[in-house]
Amino acid sequence: LIYDSFAQYLVMEKGYDKDLLTLAPDSLDFCCKGLVLDIEEGNFVKLAEDGTVLRASHGTKSMTSEEILETYGRREWKHFNTVSGMVSRSAKYYLYDNYFDLPGALLCARVVDSLDQHDGQKKYDFWKDMVAAIQHNYKISAFKEDCGTYFPEVKNHPDKYLQRCPESVKKWLKQLKSAGKILLLITSSHSDYCRLLCEHILGNDFEEYFDIVITNALKPGFFSHTPNQRPFRTLENDEEQEPLLSLDKPGWYSQGNAIQLYELLKKMTGKLDPKVVYFGDSMHSDIFPAHHYSSWETVFILEELLGDKVTVPADTESEPLEKKGKYEGDELKAPYFVSKQWGSFFMDRLPGLENAEETLVRTWSCKCISTYSTIAIPSLEAIADLPLDYRFTRFSSNSSATAGYYPSPPRALLPNEESVTMK
Repeated sequence: LIYDSFAQYLVMEKGYDKDLLTLAPDSLDFCCKGLVLDIEEGNFVKLAEDGTVLRASHGTKSMTSEEILETYGRREWKHFNTVSGMVSRSAKYYLYDNYFDLPGALLCARVVDSLDQHDGQKKYDFWKDMVAAIQHNYKISAFKEDCGTYFPEVKNHPDKYLQRCPESVKKWLKQLKSAGKILLLITSSHSDYCRLLCEHILGNDFEEYFDIVITNALKPGFFSHTPNQRPFRTLENDEEQEPLLSLDKPGWYSQGNAIQLYELLKKMTGKLDPKVVYFGDSMHSDIFPAHHYSSWETVFILEELLGDKVTVPADTESEPLEKKGKYEGDELKAPYFVSKQWGSFFMDRLPGLENAEETLVRTWSCKCISTYSTIAIPSLEAIADLPLDYRFTRFSSNSSATAGYYPSPPRALLPNEESVTMK
């Protein structure tokens, strides 16, 4: 649906090739988190922790080791120092680091293929149209105006696109609240879309789970901006009202900044430095800024950790539901697929000429996890049944690159198994 929302706009409004509207079933294999699009070159790159290019494609077509060495050499990619400062958005490149963004990577790659086929460009200029497509489908008024492809479809068929929250997670949220924790929901989605999702996922009483709800939070700016750059606003009928000078009480707010939110948390807890644990699934919008600007503890929700699980054969259906592992329904059959084109999210081998000794290295995405997250988990469900005083091992506990993965590190990072997983 996300792919279609962008493709429809490019074809209908900007005159791109109609072939972009049809997707071959296996083309989604191109989608892999952690890719960086080099906009002017039309290339996608997967980076090692030191910034060396591990794999690359021009459009959707993989580059050979020889082509990679010829184009990028063995030195760090030219924009690595700016992207690794995690600012990671620029006119020259775009980092794909969450599942909402990823289908756009496939579309951009196919646009490059299409432009090459028709007019053999050397420098590409499609990005402004891509930004216009994002604007058109996801701007703040789009939900209300039934604008674009995405919102009207989710409104009409929420069951097709949304998974309900497992009972174990709802129970866990209630336990946290009764244990006196303050619960916050912070999302960059606007209030109307947030309400649709939460009612569907948690139920009509979803507001009772949270003390504070912040929508249109415009992360990562929520963490990096000061109160006068990004004040909080109240909402009336989903319309933002005048800016607030301070945040005085729990409730539902729009925009805002982490500094004033923290002042409110001090007031609510009566503590000078209340501890905040922030859960998120985007390194760029959630984990890095919460860690870097706010010094909050961060829990990275990383579906890639499901890629290692041994899939449960369908004939275990006879087991009672609550015993069937932590991943309900269809996910049991194939919890997570690893892209054949891009390989492991965590490790890869350096490109070398034939017969060269292979060197396995961590990916840049993998290094960011142990640098900026306190722990990483495959889903909230994976920890929902643990006692509230369970002690997790942090990444920083002994500077270990694997300590913080719960329930266990990805196999690719464990010694002696690389050869098996990397094939």
